[in-house]
Amino acid sequence: MKRLIQTFLACLPALLLATATPAMAAQVAVQGARVASGPDKTRLVMDTDGPVDHRIFTLDGPDRVVVDIPDARLAGELPEADTSDATLIGLRSGVREGDDLRIVLDLKQPARVKSFALTPDGTYGHRLVIDLIPKGGGSAPQKGAPHPSVPSRASRPRSAVVAIDAGHGGQDPGAIGAHGTREKDVTLAIARRLAALVDKEPGMTAVLIRDGDYFVALRERILKAREYKADVFISIHADAFTNPEVRGSSVFTLSERGASSEAAKWLADRENSADLVGGVDLKVSDDVLANVLLNMSQNATIEHSGEAASAVLRNLDRLGDTHRPQVQKAAFVVLKSPDIPSMLVETAFISNPQEEARLKTQQHQQRLAEAILAGIKGYFRKYPPQGTQIGQEASAGPGRKHVIEGGDTLVEIAKRYNVSLSSLRTANRLKGDTIRLGQVLTIPEGG
Repeated sequence: MKRLIQTFLACLPALLLATATPAMAAQVAVQGARVASGPDKTRLVMDTDGPVDHRIFTLDGPDRVVVDIPDARLAGELPEADTSDATLIGLRSGVREGDDLRIVLDLKQPARVKSFALTPDGTYGHRLVIDLIPKGGGSAPQKGAPHPSVPSRASRPRSAVVAIDAGHGGQDPGAIGAHGTREKDVTLAIARRLAALVDKEPGMTAVLIRDGDYFVALRERILKAREYKADVFISIHADAFTNPEVRGSSVFTLSERGASSEAAKWLADRENSADLVGGVDLKVSDDVLANVLLNMSQNATIEHSGEAASAVLRNLDRLGDTHRPQVQKAAFVVLKSPDIPSMLVETAFISNPQEEARLKTQQHQQRLAEAILAGIKGYFRKYPPQGTQIGQEASAGPGRKHVIEGGDTLVEIAKRYNVSLSSLRTANRLKGDTIRLGQVLTIPEGG
């Protein structure tokens, strides 16, 4: 027995070390962090090598947010805050109670704090996300991300509002090409070019959902478009596929399955929202009536989405390869607005080396923007939004103009403007029914 005790005591240090090793190994490493500054909030994302628990509280005098992460250590570096950020001054860290990590966010103003953990998704590992939302209801204006104003609809004919959504952004780079081209950079460049073209058009105003390298949640993109009372919503992307040979542009609208699930969500949430959806006040309607009215509104929106998307696809087809000859349907979240015609444009496959190279050039970005604009203009000519300058001009009688686009026929144009085929020929000195792409026709009054 004595020998057994002596043997145990001799082995005790090794046993204690072995027992302590798992505890030390359990300490989670915060491998790094990044900050994305947006017009509505500031987001801090911390990358960790495993799941973490955390506790957050705020302090004032001065304003700051404290994040405590038990059994963690800082393995990477904390980023510096952008001086133009409306909320965040800087970040600092320290060790608390031996094994815990404390990160302090120094603020310029009081802020509401939201936090959540994300599990690995194939691109990123475990993450802890901290959102800072200014308590004043919004941040100071962001450099490069202005808050556009939309003309009042009550005074004079308004401009048709085009909401342009640059896909991805901030900590979400989107697809990455073989030569390192990031989807989020390409989509923003094309979106800005499209917005500049839209703003040059009489009776049209562009709204950029994202005008900087910051993250915007998918449903926030829809809400922003509704906030600006958009007449059409265009989300710009650059697709990727495992086969680098796949190429071509695509245009998507909402699938029936996606529409059904979204209608159910709006109906389920109606007690928490007084939003009008296509003129339907869900809060005051009974279940059956709300369902019928919402379906009618949504069906009309889907129909108009298809018209707008088809017009854009026709113009992209003239520019180069298209992946499919018709508009495709999918349940993308950004397409789920029940009252705004919406489309998602996959400009090209960034995974294709040739298309990646083109997407990086300003010339091709401009041509893509011009093709999308041509499609939007074609849609607005056919279905001018109510109360807009475009709509007023379309119904002004003599002097109306129509620009020929792909798929137009003289018979269809005559029907669209409610004029006879013979008067349309006479007004334009046409001997037959032959018309050419880009030709401008004068629409006669009546007859």
